[in-house]
Amino acid sequence: MGVSDFAGGLVVHATAGVSSLVFVLLMGKRAIFPSELRPPHNPAFVMLGAGMLWVGWFGFNAGSALGANAAAGHAMLVTHLSASTAALVWMAIEWVKYGKPTLVGIATGTIAGLATITPAAGSVGPAGALLIGGLASVTCYMAVVYVRGRLKIDDSLDVFAVHGVGGILGTLLIPFLASFGPMAPGLGGTPFADKLFAQLTGVVSVSLYSAILSAAILLTIRRVIALRVSPEHETNGLDSSTHGESAYGHG
Repeated sequence: MGVSDFAGGLVVHATAGVSSLVFVLLMGKRAIFPSELRPPHNPAFVMLGAGMLWVGWFGFNAGSALGANAAAGHAMLVTHLSASTAALVWMAIEWVKYGKPTLVGIATGTIAGLATITPAAGSVGPAGALLIGGLASVTCYMAVVYVRGRLKIDDSLDVFAVHGVGGILGTLLIPFLASFGPMAPGLGGTPFADKLFAQLTGVVSVSLYSAILSAAILLTIRRVIALRVSPEHETNGLDSSTHGESAYGHG
């Protein structure tokens, strides 16, 4: 169908986001959501993981060129530009809204930029990557606020709001921002309307497929085993109730 998805904006991020949304809706909220949720206990660990993921993403996107060539170098460049821009924009949003930026927010913005550039890494130039990074942070930040704040959906790692929304956004931006990159020169002569329709068709079909199959899988699993722990175990925490140990000793 000519759907341009260079490194998995649909088949990785959109499907992960939609599947996550289906799972959390079917499983329901945690007992403490949202009033008593605390921020991550160790922001340094969050940033350490984000840094490892950032480096790994170069292999994810650049490796989709299937060779050590100009296309791989191009994909790596725009990936880094998008992630860096998204991190800075997310930091700026928090700075304006709360008076101070957070390390966790910067890490989240980075992932939003990486997810959004993924489908477009072979078809947009540096300027397009900068724009994608900025739009990724603004759009995904609004999605996080809406999904968790307004809809009260307990997606603890914001998989839908960051990966899902980011992957879909990047896929739909390709017809608007496609340049003369080494893998996908412009729109290849395809009329803009046709290209946009193809991208929309890809987004809708993959999202519907993921939603239906994810629901079927989870409903089947629920007939065999319980999806949730008991309220007592949830209150005490899974470290203690499931593993018999705690990450931190008190007293």
